[in-house]
Amino acid sequence: MEEPQRRIRALHTASTITVYQAYSPEIGIPAVRQGRFPTTWKRDRMTWIKPSFLWMMYRCGWGTKAGQETVLAVEITRDGFEWALRNACLSSYVPGLHSDRSAWKRELKRAPARVQWDPERDLHLRPLPYRSLQLGLSGEAVRRYADEWTVSISDVTPLAHEIHARVSSGDLDSAARLLPRERPYPAADDLMAHLLP
Repeated sequence: MEEPQRRIRALHTASTITVYQAYSPEIGIPAVRQGRFPTTWKRDRMTWIKPSFLWMMYRCGWGTKAGQETVLAVEITRDGFEWALRNACLSSYVPGLHSDRSAWKRELKRAPARVQWDPERDLHLRPLPYRSLQLGLSGEAVRRYADEWTVSISDVTPLAHEIHARVSSGDLDSAARLLPRERPYPAADDLMAHLLP
């Protein structure tokens, strides 16, 4: 079956969804230990969460980029994730979806979350012909993410390194078996209509 052009693919349960972020060890290690983001984590900045493991690997270079050496799997409530989607604005203007550019700019400024659709990645981190969701949180959404939605924080850096090692040695089948089992996220049409160009 052909993949739709835009879809949320994620590891999820009946009540949670797992998203990924990468930080320096100074932030990542205390976050894992405490199950919460430490006080050094900036709540006044936009933070991007990614439901796609391989897109996170592309972004952080399998946990090798400076300041992104600790890869976190953050399990959050589906209620919180869907609140963010409901209150999100697309990060770029789309004629037809937005009444005009200035209306979109006003909405973007007001929205506590923004959505970007970026090409999904394969095991070699090459772009695929369909896109995955990146969700940017700011203001109220960042505070809710840190204080209300987070259920658990795990360090998946060893997993990232193991998959990367297998890809590097050409063992793609065993690398693929280690990937988190991401499935289409059951987002209702009314939840996504304003986010699908």
